[in-house]
Amino acid sequence: MSIRFDDRVAIVTGAGGGLGRHYALELARRGARVVVNDLGGDRSGQGGSDAAQAVVEEIRAAGGEAIANGASVTDVAAMEEMVARAREAWGGVHILINNAGVLRDRTFAKMTPEDFAFVVDVHLIGSANATKACWETFREQHYGRVLMTASSSGLFGNFGQANYGAAKLGVVGLARTLHLEGARYGIRVNTIAPVAGTRMTEELFPAEAFAAFAPEKVAPAALFLVSEDAPSNQIVGAGAGVFQASQITLTPGVLLEGEALSPEGVAAHWSAITDRTEEIVPESGAAQAMLIGARLTRG
Repeated sequence: MSIRFDDRVAIVTGAGGGLGRHYALELARRGARVVVNDLGGDRSGQGGSDAAQAVVEEIRAAGGEAIANGASVTDVAAMEEMVARAREAWGGVHILINNAGVLRDRTFAKMTPEDFAFVVDVHLIGSANATKACWETFREQHYGRVLMTASSSGLFGNFGQANYGAAKLGVVGLARTLHLEGARYGIRVNTIAPVAGTRMTEELFPAEAFAAFAPEKVAPAALFLVSEDAPSNQIVGAGAGVFQASQITLTPGVLLEGEALSPEGVAAHWSAITDRTEEIVPESGAAQAMLIGARLTRG
């Protein structure tokens, strides 16, 4: 089976380098028309450049079609204009990869409120802005593929990344809700948690590991997750050619009554409460209430 994107229009944010660049190049190589979005700033979000145009030139040199967009994902009007331009040029938008991001790492004790808010604004609000700009088009054409970018920092935590981790887990919640709301319109929404050697992470990897974690070893998962036959509501880890699935689970729980319905009762039953035997992977937030209801019924 060959995965192609002929007659599809894709937007990739943060595509001026690193992972986004590889996504854009590979989508174009497989037939997509690509909007390459990138503000062109440094990894903290400062400054600007023509990084997006450089990737467009790469795509065109290889025989593909692409246009550059230098807007910030934090600008709602600019995201709407980006989508309108893509529709005007190519008739629609079918794929959105929310990849734009910044880092302002510090321990929480030293992190300013401004640095916390800015990282959340770019990763979480920016993903919402770009997706919202595409959403009505996806609904109208009864087809859309959205890929959010989370991180192990959001799923599991990471020292010095309270802002980044908060934003990235927020992206997961956004993706899961949009999966539910978009299903009836043929919209599939997934999340990727990549580990890659890029400008954002170059200080974290030894030289030999940096090469092993090349962005092109993540791109196969990203492209599968925005393909026509993609699943939905998945969280996929990807790095160095290894692909993983993350799940958010819920234990069956314990019903506490009488004197046990107390902080002491929770403490006494903690091992049973956290027992992962028969845990489930909820399809929506309603599953928690339903599981509680079932536990009440059983007494």
